[in-house]
Amino acid sequence: MKNVRWATAALTVIVAAGLLVAAASARVSSPTKQAASIKACALLPDTTSSTRYQLFDAPYLKAAFRKAGIAATVVNARGDAQKQKSQAQQCLAQGAKVILLDQLDPISGASITNLAVSQKAKVIDYDRLVVHSKASYYVSFNNVTVGKFQGRGLVAGLKAKGTYSKHPVIAELNGDIKDNNAKLFKQGYDSILNPLYKNGTFKKAQSGDQYTDWSATKARTIFDQMLAQNSNKINGVLAANDGLAGAVIASLKAHGLGKIPLTGQDATPTGVQFILAGWQTGTVYKSVRREANAAAAAAIAIIKGKPVKGVNGKVSGTKSILLQPVWITKANYKLLFTDGFLKRGQVCIGQYAKYCK
Repeated sequence: MKNVRWATAALTVIVAAGLLVAAASARVSSPTKQAASIKACALLPDTTSSTRYQLFDAPYLKAAFRKAGIAATVVNARGDAQKQKSQAQQCLAQGAKVILLDQLDPISGASITNLAVSQKAKVIDYDRLVVHSKASYYVSFNNVTVGKFQGRGLVAGLKAKGTYSKHPVIAELNGDIKDNNAKLFKQGYDSILNPLYKNGTFKKAQSGDQYTDWSATKARTIFDQMLAQNSNKINGVLAANDGLAGAVIASLKAHGLGKIPLTGQDATPTGVQFILAGWQTGTVYKSVRREANAAAAAAIAIIKGKPVKGVNGKVSGTKSILLQPVWITKANYKLLFTDGFLKRGQVCIGQYAKYCK
């Protein structure tokens, strides 16, 4: 009887231990559930393709949601598509009903959108469109217009320099081929430049039309190679943003070459400084405050069950709110100060102070 009692007790311990292990295993394998703590989430892409995301988008979005009393989080994937997917999962686990998505690439963007929609959340494509996705809205600027401003700006710069009628050699440094915005920018500036290539007014540089992945480092290497292949004779550059323009300027200086007409985008402090110093012809100003406020307003309307205002078109079938950009030159750069986009102290400092009046 004694042995039976011990055997029974041992069996009881073994069974209990097994149940504990099984329960622990179930807890590990099941997805983590969290109490709903947010209603909106903004997923920003990186800190390298443009300084705007840290300087402008994040604080403006946070302020807009805070003002509306909407619990929200704003995160940056720092160029890591898998991290952005994980951030989306975390936001959804915290109860987000609307995701503002500025995707890193179309594949990960579609994956995040599908995940959100499967969990009954709405997606607003922010700044960059995930083409043919299940997003409810797209909020951005008219990106073809952005490109047209750049093309016209380059033409104006060549005319001002007196090289327009001398068959100037032009190079194009495009953004990232995986970024739909970069394709729209190019569509815009090519609509201005291609007819001029075709009729012989302009000549495209040898190997002079390349994508850069929005990397200033890569753009510098590419432009160095362009200069070598064209015997340093490049008379103008269509650079898709200020970071790429800065790479061109660094290359020109390193080769002992002078200023040439050069475009940009994003109205960064450095870009404006280069404009004032004559190294850059102009930049496209896209009021991130307006864009952030429009996207936040759309998200807030969805959360509150109200109509989304400001829809003025469709892009690839997605209802869109498209804002108008502004071309900035020496003549109107102070608009950036009056709009509160930049502070005078960010631009008119050091060697550039003498250019500000």
